[in-house]
Amino acid sequence: MIPLAWMTSIKAKLGVVVLGSVVAGLAGGAFLLLQDVRMRYSLLVAVVISVLAIQVLARGMTAPLREMAAVSRRMAAGDHTARVSAGSTRGRDEVGQLAADFNTMAAELERVDAQRRRLVADASHELRTPITALRALLENLADGVTRPDPDALAVALAQTERLGRLVEQLLDLSRLEAGEVPLHRSPVVVAELCERAAAEARSHCASLGRQVHVVVDVERVEVGADPERLAQVLANLLDNATRHAPAGGTVRLLARRPQHGTGPGPGVRIEVVDDGPGIVAADRERVFDRFARADDARARTARATRETGGTGLGLAIVRWVVELHGGTVRIGDPPGSAVHGPGAGCRVVVDLPA
Repeated sequence: MIPLAWMTSIKAKLGVVVLGSVVAGLAGGAFLLLQDVRMRYSLLVAVVISVLAIQVLARGMTAPLREMAAVSRRMAAGDHTARVSAGSTRGRDEVGQLAADFNTMAAELERVDAQRRRLVADASHELRTPITALRALLENLADGVTRPDPDALAVALAQTERLGRLVEQLLDLSRLEAGEVPLHRSPVVVAELCERAAAEARSHCASLGRQVHVVVDVERVEVGADPERLAQVLANLLDNATRHAPAGGTVRLLARRPQHGTGPGPGVRIEVVDDGPGIVAADRERVFDRFARADDARARTARATRETGGTGLGLAIVRWVVELHGGTVRIGDPPGSAVHGPGAGCRVVVDLPA
């Protein structure tokens, strides 16, 4: 049992330790004096008794601090699984609260370290794919196996562009997470931004040979946002939708004021709907993680179209930018899900406040 564990204040505990040691020393010294022991020996014994009383009473206060010091040394050495024992976190005083907060901090550090390791592994994997393809092509060109015709150079250019997009998105995501991307808000006419984004998506589809139609249906709504970052959101959403839409399919870009009771208040609701494979409910939150992998038909389509430049970072950037604006993004049920089933198409809903 830890002495004084029931007390809720470190100051009260210190007072009890001082008072207890003094009382114990005086009581011991007085007892020896009553037994006709010489004064010098009585004082010496009284001091020893006071020190022992301090050691016993203060043990409950110093044990968690010593344990936290030991755990922090283990964490500094790389062991992020180290935790302060449950006994140290049960204290009701400031030290017990500190021990509990220390464990919370350690758990968060372990989670961040795991994310960092996973990001490094995923980024290395994604970077290796275009680098390997580009290296193989250049080796074939250097050895004379492949002639430097326009088709071969187009393949090299496509892989280089893919590599550049991945690096750029990694840098964007790093800046967003670090809070180094300030928003330059201004009144934005959403319809004009959507038309430009759709035109760019159509041009991109044509350059990649994707037979996908992009349809825009927007109201003339104005919202206070960073036009460059909002354009990035639209570009990533349209790229994701056209990448998964089937040949001859349609991607619809919708924007309107949310109806009463369906949105977060005055602002704008942007929806991007495609008729490709849907996303099951269990994976709808995970798709916004970096390099997300979902075990469904949409994920298989994503893996099949990896060579066209997908990086797995687009939706993660969308979520960061939308949340910077104070909005929300989610995967909703597509309009045809009630008729064709939950896997018929995908609908991404972005709500931005005014």
